[in-house]
Amino acid sequence: MQETEQGAHPLALVLASHLAASGDHLVTAESCTGGLLAGAFTSVPGSSAWFDQGWITYTNVSKQAQLGVSQESLKNFGAVSEVVAKQMAAGALAMAPQATLALSTTGIAGPGGGSADKPVGLVWFGFARRTEEDTVVTAVSQVFTGDRAAVRQASVVFSIEQLIAWLKP
Repeated sequence: MQETEQGAHPLALVLASHLAASGDHLVTAESCTGGLLAGAFTSVPGSSAWFDQGWITYTNVSKQAQLGVSQESLKNFGAVSEVVAKQMAAGALAMAPQATLALSTTGIAGPGGGSADKPVGLVWFGFARRTEEDTVVTAVSQVFTGDRAAVRQASVVFSIEQLIAWLKP
């Protein structure tokens, strides 16, 4: 995805307007995207008004230590799973008390590492939203085609699009 003339990611600009209107504050927990989401968000001037922080938890150990992902979930479902994507998003939200939204990514960008059950290009996205009443956590997966860079960039675009759709009333 190309940046705008100001250097900002176009979808991040759209998200920024939604977050400015809602007053929400966002955090990220990234694995396969390796900071690309946080980079897209911080490309927007004034993003500190709605983007709080991000974690890059590339290993299982870091997912456990930084976000509270359970060892049992990693063992039973693997890092690339709905359960882990949800735990990453919920964990990021728990670690940032001022945040109201969290977005997580965990996937297989390739070129290796895939299997019949979990092909190269499979990415799970976790979304968590805290309100005064409760916290809602959901996840969705997508399989992308292309090389490693294409899978990672498609993951950024897809996750921002999904978050924007999730935030619409």
